[in-house]
Amino acid sequence: MRQLKVFRSRLLLGICLTWACPALWAEAIPLASATIADLNAAFKAGTLTSEQLVTRYLARIEAYDKQGPKINAVITVNPKALELARALDAERKAKGPRSPLHGIPVVLKDNFDTIDMPTTGGSLMLEGSMAPDDAFTVKKLRDAGAIILAKVNLSEFASGGAHSSFGGQTLNPHDLTRTPAGSSGGTGAAIAADFAPLGMGTDTGGSIRGPSTVNGIVGLKPTHGLLSRDGIIPLALTFDTGGPMARSVYDIAVSLGVMVGVDSADDATKKSDGKFHKDYTKFLKPNALKGARIGIARDFMGADEEVDWVVESALSAMRAAGATIIDVRYPKWLLAAKTEFYSAVRYPEFANQIDEYLATTDAKYPKNIQQLIAKADTFRSLRADGAGPNPRRWNLMKREAASGTLEDYAYTSIRDEGLALVRVTLDAILSSNKLDAIVYPTSPSRPALLTAPATAAVELVPSATNFANLSGFPDLIVPAGFTSDDLPVGISFFGPAFSEPRLLALGYSFEQATRAIRIPVHTPALAGDSITLP
Repeated sequence: MRQLKVFRSRLLLGICLTWACPALWAEAIPLASATIADLNAAFKAGTLTSEQLVTRYLARIEAYDKQGPKINAVITVNPKALELARALDAERKAKGPRSPLHGIPVVLKDNFDTIDMPTTGGSLMLEGSMAPDDAFTVKKLRDAGAIILAKVNLSEFASGGAHSSFGGQTLNPHDLTRTPAGSSGGTGAAIAADFAPLGMGTDTGGSIRGPSTVNGIVGLKPTHGLLSRDGIIPLALTFDTGGPMARSVYDIAVSLGVMVGVDSADDATKKSDGKFHKDYTKFLKPNALKGARIGIARDFMGADEEVDWVVESALSAMRAAGATIIDVRYPKWLLAAKTEFYSAVRYPEFANQIDEYLATTDAKYPKNIQQLIAKADTFRSLRADGAGPNPRRWNLMKREAASGTLEDYAYTSIRDEGLALVRVTLDAILSSNKLDAIVYPTSPSRPALLTAPATAAVELVPSATNFANLSGFPDLIVPAGFTSDDLPVGISFFGPAFSEPRLLALGYSFEQATRAIRIPVHTPALAGDSITLP
């Protein structure tokens, strides 16, 4: 019997060698490690279909979002996701793929309009609200063949902690006692937990970048105007932008090229005319750090010695890859003014700009901030589904409503003069030091405990994230390492307007040298969570 088994094995080996048997040469890799390029290779080889891929992600959502650790990232699963996947598989077979995103599942922060699923902004006041059409970037994704798999939780109206009155509290899959950060916390947690390979967040003061770093993933806050904001619930249009979040720099680059373009419904995109690229993957070079000049912004270190250690280790990796590291300091007036500049614009813009969005909703929904506040006062207890009061955000709405008009000098002076000064100063720091980018710890300290007091703490070491919003400049976050209590630390690559090609190149080079990403301990691989590459 043993001789017969040996004979059969040798016969199979001979057949495989003769006919280049895929099973012999195939490589199985974890689903969480697969880039969109890997998924496309598996699609092409016939070892994976979009339907199979969607099924695996739905299984992970089922196992980990409302059960198990109860990450609570997902608000709405697309009921037609599998149907769409089957149709896209058939289209691929008949015509070939539309783009690298053909058949790729995507999760959206629930402030992106979708014509087929409600858009709530995480608020009970917009429960069940159906948008008249897709947001510009959502349409771009669908046209490219992407599957909108789910809408995910967020800080209510994209401000505050990672909690909403409609979606409740999202948890960090690395540590269930820690915040996943806001406002794109649902997207950050979902991508970290591998509910999809790609997600979309929005960023007004760090809302893509905070969740990216504390969930240990990659995220990009693009240059203001590179991506359209049409169909996104506004927080402050002077600062707002959407942006991709993923588990690799490649996936950020490949998705960015699909979504760019001048949009007649968003004047800010005119700034990108002639400056965007349809393919950002061509800039990804493993040796991009060689010869690069990188500034380290030490003003944003000193809050947490373990975060600082990870950053210093990251700098060592960059030096080993051939980069020159230069210490840079921001002017004291700039550090002191950043919060006041930000609030002077952010608060009155939400109070005045939300009306335009609310005008697109059904008549039964509030039409201005005062009506939102009045509606909020009618919700006083937790519902059986976990929805309920969000006093922290609702109190903030009252402060926003009292912040003045868009004609007040306190607003116009900062918007028209103060922000220009910030841009000039940051540009000067970059150019005078001949820097390709400035790096800094995206979050100066580890993510806060969910039980930490909601009152604002004194900022002993400032966060640098809202400088990218004040200036409109891009900021790329890449995982850099972990603390002794296994919490992720991210590093930011910050550069001048429309420098995404260079930032992505540097971030990719750093990523390839360090590989500082892993699946969270609370959302491990399920049986069958792998793909086979040719």
